[in-house]
Amino acid sequence: MIAQLRGTLLSKSPVEVVVDVGGVGYLVHAPLSTFYALPADGAAVTLKIHTHVREDAIKLYGFLTGEELVIFEKLIGISKVGPKLALSILSGMPPGELVAAVMANDVARLATIPGIGKKTAERLTLEMRDKFQDLAGDFSAPAGKEKNAVLDDALSALVNLGYRRPEAEKALKTLWDNAGGGIGLEQLIKESLNRLS
Repeated sequence: MIAQLRGTLLSKSPVEVVVDVGGVGYLVHAPLSTFYALPADGAAVTLKIHTHVREDAIKLYGFLTGEELVIFEKLIGISKVGPKLALSILSGMPPGELVAAVMANDVARLATIPGIGKKTAERLTLEMRDKFQDLAGDFSAPAGKEKNAVLDDALSALVNLGYRRPEAEKALKTLWDNAGGGIGLEQLIKESLNRLS
């Protein structure tokens, strides 16, 4: 099983990256949190890897941090949570916030993740509490950034992806206001991409 890839980043998109290791290009599925933190194409990169083997395919899931990998592997250990849904959950909320939301039984917060409705959030909260119990002390929710810092980071990411600043600013402001400020950076960028595309 592949546990780590170290090589050159050939290309990246919000759902997958290609890493060249010794002339072989590995297609790796990754959450938005990893995508936004990746260096420019052509740069050296190291990804922690989960190798998922099925009868019809072998897929690689990559993460920049061990935290993301640990959460991902715990998520796919829950019934009816496959790798695709686990990536969506990680893309919608940073690991520290996810653990905090689960331990606080914050169903409403989990239900804000795209693709997770209230019923799914309730089921996940019940099943994840035991699995996340040992992580509660390791992961603490990151200190909240000020509104301007979050919006600036999101705007920078959108402009770097090729979107025009005025349209990006408008989309970000609308989403921020609609969420009453209760939206994380990754989710803010993801929903902005949906709105701008």
